[in-house]
Amino acid sequence: MPKQKTKRGAAKRFKVTASGRIKRSRAFKSHILTKKRPKRKRRLRKATLVAAADERRIKRLLRA
Repeated sequence: MPKQKTKRGAAKRFKVTASGRIKRSRAFKSHILTKKRPKRKRRLRKATLVAAADERRIKRLLRA
């Protein structure tokens, strides 16, 4: 039986932390930045963790 392949799209978007949680980057940072306040843009730079409800689904995509 062949090996399972990781979903490459998910691998590019998510990273697994040392504690096993999943890190993601924030949305709404790619364009139309002139109307967004500097404070909001600074917050969007920082990565955050995936919601607990979605974690199982994303882990499955990463180990596939």
